[in-house]
Amino acid sequence: MSKQLALTGLVLALTVALVTPAAAQSGAADEPANPFAQSTPTTLPYDKEYPVMHYERAPAHNAIARLQQRVAAGEVKLTYTAARGYLDSLLAALNIDASSQALVYSKTSLQTGAISAATPRALYFDTDTYVGYVQGARNLELGAMDSELGQVFYILPNREVAAPQLQRQTLNCLACHDTYELSGGGVPRFLLMSSYVNIRGDQLTHEDNILTTDETPMESRWGGWYVTGQTGKQKHVGNILVTDVQELVKLDSVRRENIDTLDGLFDTKPYLTDKSDVVALLVLQHQVTVQNLLTRANFEVRTALARVGDKSGALSAKTTGKLHEYLDDLAKAMLFGDAVPYIDTIRGNSGFAGWFQKQGIKDAQGRSLRDLDLQTRLFRYPLSYLVYTPSFDALPDYARDYVFGRFAAVLQGRDMTASYAFMSAADRRDTLQVLTATKPAFAHYLARHPAPAK
Repeated sequence: MSKQLALTGLVLALTVALVTPAAAQSGAADEPANPFAQSTPTTLPYDKEYPVMHYERAPAHNAIARLQQRVAAGEVKLTYTAARGYLDSLLAALNIDASSQALVYSKTSLQTGAISAATPRALYFDTDTYVGYVQGARNLELGAMDSELGQVFYILPNREVAAPQLQRQTLNCLACHDTYELSGGGVPRFLLMSSYVNIRGDQLTHEDNILTTDETPMESRWGGWYVTGQTGKQKHVGNILVTDVQELVKLDSVRRENIDTLDGLFDTKPYLTDKSDVVALLVLQHQVTVQNLLTRANFEVRTALARVGDKSGALSAKTTGKLHEYLDDLAKAMLFGDAVPYIDTIRGNSGFAGWFQKQGIKDAQGRSLRDLDLQTRLFRYPLSYLVYTPSFDALPDYARDYVFGRFAAVLQGRDMTASYAFMSAADRRDTLQVLTATKPAFAHYLARHPAPAK
């Protein structure tokens, strides 16, 4: 086997799972008879570990919960079609664009029997909501960022009924979507993982999947995913279709890069588009990374503060140090610290880039944190657009002020450590200006904490 494969450990198939892949792990070939039979149990592990979060309560602060309320009130009607069931209507109701389509053929979700390279699972998303679709499967799989509870999971049975119900799921999903697989001290999360798979969607090695982040080298991303668009001379492992692990020995011979359509690789007609856009995949990568860190910070900080009566000054030095580690990780991810730089221009072709950028909050000069760069990095201004989300705003004041302080230190040039060496003086200045103009809470923080005199 080549040194290249040894270095990457044969674990390179990127998969975003919206429900647990337990069936895949057990080797089951077909769907379980009732894969989502379990709903909210009487007691969740989080109820004991993070009682202040009340994760067991019905989520109300996310787009899926709000949609179900509108459906129940008769304000929105989900329409069933023969082609894809409720998918098209659901996406329209959630305002999720078809250009966000990302196609994965590794066997994740409980509905593994229908997933393969010929019938990939489709994922559609916006800033805080995810919808998974498997051809012929009995459920649509959904995940959302709830501003109070973090990651929450739902299904929508994909069969025609008079009153469709978006149903919350817990342990079935948390068995995988928990940082420590419910062994204690975990928090809910979305998964972005990597391993080689064959055309049937099965892993080709017995090694564990690796979680990928913005720091993962481009050449190690997107195995098990279809990828359309241009990455130039930057290699990746998307679109690799093999039947046996031995075919990976000569990896370059099975690569498929810089393709604009998936027509010819499988039948794309059952899907909304023939694309699995590289820019959408890059945004998805960043988004999931930050959302997982947001949830970790929120759970840990709220729990620590509850123990001392919400008096941050009463936190012990040990506890404060641990909380700062979580918050430093969050701030670093939002500032793209140590993110892998691009060595060639990246171009998508599904329309996702335009749709995504139109949603940006702009300053007086028309600048937005959603402005894409795609030449040397993902965004023009290196500060995450997730700073505007309800999940960020729901952080306790103690946590939000600490993260704002890290933003200020980096963007004002007081933190010049190696993680942020990619930022020029103009990058720091412009990003600081955009953030201050478009995030009133940050402007208020700066007013209360002026930069030290030089």
